[in-house]
Amino acid sequence: MTAAKPSFPVWAALVVSGVAGMMVSTQSRVNGGLSQQLQNGYLAAAVSFGSGLVILIVLVACVPRGRRGLVKLRREVAAGAYPVWGLLGGTCGAFFVLTQGLVATVLGVALFTVGIVAGQVSGGLVIDRVGLGPGGRIAPTTTRLIGTGLAIVAVAVSVSDRILGGDGGSVWLIVIPVVAGIGMAWQSAVNGLVRVAAQSAITATFVNFLVGTVVLAIAAAVSIAVQGWPTGWPSEPWFYIGGLAGVVFIALATILVRTAGVLLLSMSNVAGQLVGSVVFEVWVPLADGVTIPLLSGVGLALVAVVIAALPARPSAAGATDRA
Repeated sequence: MTAAKPSFPVWAALVVSGVAGMMVSTQSRVNGGLSQQLQNGYLAAAVSFGSGLVILIVLVACVPRGRRGLVKLRREVAAGAYPVWGLLGGTCGAFFVLTQGLVATVLGVALFTVGIVAGQVSGGLVIDRVGLGPGGRIAPTTTRLIGTGLAIVAVAVSVSDRILGGDGGSVWLIVIPVVAGIGMAWQSAVNGLVRVAAQSAITATFVNFLVGTVVLAIAAAVSIAVQGWPTGWPSEPWFYIGGLAGVVFIALATILVRTAGVLLLSMSNVAGQLVGSVVFEVWVPLADGVTIPLLSGVGLALVAVVIAALPARPSAAGATDRA
């Protein structure tokens, strides 16, 4: 049987994927801004994740495959065929969204994104080596090792002006988005396993948002109990599109992967994140705006992603590399 041709060309899929990556930087800017307005990063994160969950509840209710996926996943877990810990990918998503409100406001969207990329590349390297994802174990290649090293160097370059300028007190915060990026790599692997078990991308996304919303709702409740309810909420609607941005990003990635493949999709997606973050720091900065070291770090991060995504030469074992 002949495989169906893609409904649109690969180059178009990569452009749309780049735009999807910009949705992630948009989410970081929106959630960071909402956190500043509310003076409560925990509540801002809960609002973002919770609004995404509402959208997905509607999708699951309207799409039969999503409902069937929930039933199948429940049976798999009840039978012991799928581990309960494999449902917890949303905890890392919750941590990522939380750092958007607590850390991106200090570091700025661009520097925050560089840290995320470094964590994603290095985390993905380890997770592929362990074989946690649905694709099984993938040995590290020279290109991925070089790309990972460059991603770490990109972080150092991005914060070099703060260290040399005596503002080293906030530099350590870059560790937080790096850890969040590692968590995102683990989240992607676990969500991929959920998708295989449920045979539904909508179901996997719903479980991710459900778990993340529960975690963030508890954290927000504790925060409100300590510091009280915000005195006012921003009236501008764009402060509340963080959840929608997250859902759109995941939906586009799910749709486009058949056309572009995981390798090219990851490259264009991260490129979109980095470019979008710089645009936000130029026009509506959260922190210090764009600096030469920051631009250099973003450029290095882009190069790191491209190198890490280069396919390995076929080996005797027939292993292949992926982003």
